[in-house]
Amino acid sequence: MTVHFRQVTIVGVGLIGGSMGMILKRQGLADRVVGVGRSLGNLELAVQHGAIDAFERDPKAAMKGAELVILATPVESYAGHLKEWGRVLEPGTIVSDVGSVKGSLVGQVEVLVPAGVHFVGAHPIAGKETSGVMAASTDLFTGALCIITPTANTDSQALLTMQHVWAAMGSVVRSIDPFVHDWILGAVSHLPHVAAFALMNALTDLQQRTEGGAELLEYAGGGLRDTTRIAESSLEMWRDIFLGNPENLSVMIEALEKELQRFKTLIQAKDGPGLEHEIARAREARQRLK
Repeated sequence: MTVHFRQVTIVGVGLIGGSMGMILKRQGLADRVVGVGRSLGNLELAVQHGAIDAFERDPKAAMKGAELVILATPVESYAGHLKEWGRVLEPGTIVSDVGSVKGSLVGQVEVLVPAGVHFVGAHPIAGKETSGVMAASTDLFTGALCIITPTANTDSQALLTMQHVWAAMGSVVRSIDPFVHDWILGAVSHLPHVAAFALMNALTDLQQRTEGGAELLEYAGGGLRDTTRIAESSLEMWRDIFLGNPENLSVMIEALEKELQRFKTLIQAKDGPGLEHEIARAREARQRLK
């Protein structure tokens, strides 16, 4: 199947949106890539970086002629965007996204797109702790998993098109139910971010209780850096992800609290064999992570 668009419009030209634009152009998948965003300076940087060919400050103008529209903004903004410019989309246009939350959000977006316009949810499992279009690259998705989340309402041709788009970007493409997506990603992505944010905040609190003027972070080694690297992630993006997956994430935080309490109990009891058992269990699980 050959996939080619005369125009792709990307709403939110940051790390993910910018990388998509660069790859769409390099792979010859789009004649023209147009960016939409809040910051004029960022849009100008996106042109200089080769992420987009042009930009529009007026989103409605950017949608004219678009055959594919990518939502690469925080997930809570999707409804507002579609209400603003969705009605100007032409029949046959595909709207997709890169959001880390799907679940009920997919159904909400499907209702908001006009008749004849097709929404296909997507989530590339790729990124960096740094954000912004200057961090965008043409190899960001190479070998990375991209999850497509079709529903009973998803147009089959639009689904096939987006599967080919992501495969052309170098991704390994899988399709799963939107709600299953949110349970899985809640466990392997959202919960680790909660843990990293909470750990850094705990260290900030502990700093206030540290005597002698020592700065805790000055003594940090690779273990803390590895464990908390993702705590530098985007504030807006992760706020919206947490708010978009509250039920699953609440269950998962409780599971983490249970494990922390287990370690606390074993440490207080000076239970060496018990600690060895829990550490071994964790090591075995980590070794299965490729």
